[in-house]
Amino acid sequence: MSTVRIGTAPMSVDDLLAVVDGAPVELDGSARDRVAAARVVVDEALAAGSAVYGLTTQVGHLRNTRLTAEEVHREQEFLVRSHAGGIGPPLPVPVVRAALAVRLAGIARGGSGASPAVADTLVAMLNAGIHPLVPGTGSVGAADIGQMAGMAQVAVGLGRAEYRGQVLAGGEALRRAGIVPLVLAGKDGLALISANGVSVGQAALVVARAARAADAADVAAAVSMEATRANPSVLHPAVGRAKGVPGQVAAADHLRELLAGSALLTPGTAVSVQDALSFRVVPQVHGALREYVAAARAAVETELAAAADNPLVSVEDRTLVSNGNFHPMVLALAADVLRIAVAQVGQLSERRMAHLWEAFFRQLAGPPPAAAHGLALRYPAAAAVAELEQLAAPATLDVPPLDLGVEDHSTGAPLSVRKADASVALLEDLLAVELLLASDVLATAPEPAALGTGPAGALDLVREAVAAAEPYPDAVHRALRARFPGPPLPGDGHPTGWDDAPST
Repeated sequence: MSTVRIGTAPMSVDDLLAVVDGAPVELDGSARDRVAAARVVVDEALAAGSAVYGLTTQVGHLRNTRLTAEEVHREQEFLVRSHAGGIGPPLPVPVVRAALAVRLAGIARGGSGASPAVADTLVAMLNAGIHPLVPGTGSVGAADIGQMAGMAQVAVGLGRAEYRGQVLAGGEALRRAGIVPLVLAGKDGLALISANGVSVGQAALVVARAARAADAADVAAAVSMEATRANPSVLHPAVGRAKGVPGQVAAADHLRELLAGSALLTPGTAVSVQDALSFRVVPQVHGALREYVAAARAAVETELAAAADNPLVSVEDRTLVSNGNFHPMVLALAADVLRIAVAQVGQLSERRMAHLWEAFFRQLAGPPPAAAHGLALRYPAAAAVAELEQLAAPATLDVPPLDLGVEDHSTGAPLSVRKADASVALLEDLLAVELLLASDVLATAPEPAALGTGPAGALDLVREAVAAAEPYPDAVHRALRARFPGPPLPGDGHPTGWDDAPST
C-alpha cells in the first residue's frame, strides 16, 4: 500500500480514505517547515507574556484567568485530562483513524502552533495501528473536544487504546509499539483537542459510502424498470439537457448504461406511455442525491484544507488570533441536507416496491412460490423507510447553551454526520429489498425478455446470495447486502479487523 505523504497542500478525501484503510503516513519537509514556523510564533507569544487564549490563559468561562509561567505547561496536560469525556459504545476504528489523520493534516497546515513532536506522535500512532478507545457520544460540534481529548490522552501515555486486537492502557500500547509518550509543551494540548477530527473524518467515510449508494440506487431502479416494463423515455438525453442539473444528467447516463441491451429500449415494449412518478422522476431524485453527495464532499475537502484552530497561528502576521474556525457549520448543514436527499431516494424505492408488489400478483398464476424473499420483506421495507424519514430531521438546531452561556451555539456536526451514516445504511437495506422484490417479479414473468447488462448482473448477485444463504428472507437479505452495494469501502471491511470498535 502506497505511503500517504502529508504536506502543506490540502489532504484529499481519497488520501484520507487510504489512511483509514491502513496506508502508512509520512510528514513531508514542507509540512515540517510550516509546523516549525508556526511554533516559533507560539514561543514568541510565550516569551512576550501576551494574553493568549488557552496558552497563557485558561479556557471556556475562565478565559480571562491568566496563567503563570509555571502553570502554562501544566495547563496543557490538564486540558487533555479534564476534557476527555463521552458515553456509549466506542467509535469504530475507521472513524478513529480518520480523526487522527484529520488532526495530523490540520497541524500540517500550520494553524495550530503545535510542536513538531505532536505531529510525529500522531504519525507514529497511525503507522503502528494504535487506536484510542473513545466513546461514540461526546461532542456537540464546536470542535470534537471530548473525543479528541480521549485520543490525545493516549498520545501522552494515558487513556485506553486498541493495539493488535487488544485493549490496553494507552501507555502500554505505546510501549509495545516502541513509541515514547508525548511531553506537551505550551499549546500542544489545546492543539490536539480543539479540532473536528471525528466529524470531518466520519463525514469523509459517509461521503464515499453515499456516492456508492447513489450508483446502487440506479441499479435497483433499473431492475424495477425491467420488472414492470417501464417506459425508458425519462432517460432520453434531451430531458437532462433541458433541466441542466449535472446530477440528473449523470443518473440518466448511468441508467442508460445499465439498460444497454434491454428489450425495454425496443420501441413499443413499454406497457404505458407514462409511468408513475416513482419511475418517471428517478433521474431527478437520484440526481439530487448526487448533487448533495458532491456538496458534502466539498464541505469535507474545505475542512481538510482549513486551519481550524483556536487560537489560530497566523505565521504571516506572526500572531495568534482568537476565532471560531472550529465551528464546522457548512459540514454540519451538508450532512443534514444529505440525509434529506437520501430519504427522498429511499421513498422512491419504497414507492416502486408498491408497483412491484402489484405486478407480482397481477401476473401470478397459481400460489406464490415459496422462495419469494423480496415479497416477504416488503413490510420490513416500509418500516425501514419510516425510520429513514425520521433520520432526515435536522440535527443542527438542537444543542443547548453550555459553559455558563459562553458556548451558546454549536453545530451538532457529529450527530448530523452519524445520522447520515445510519441513513445511508438504511438506504442500502431498502435498495437490496427492492432488488429482491424485482427479482421475484421477473422470476414469475410469463414471457421473459432480454435484460440490460446492469440488471442481469444485479440478478446474478441475487442468485449468489440465495445460494449462499439459509432459506430465510433475513438471511438472503444479509447475503445480498454483503454483495450489494459493493465493492467494500474503507470502514466497510478490513483484513485487520478494523470494521468495528474493539470490545472491552
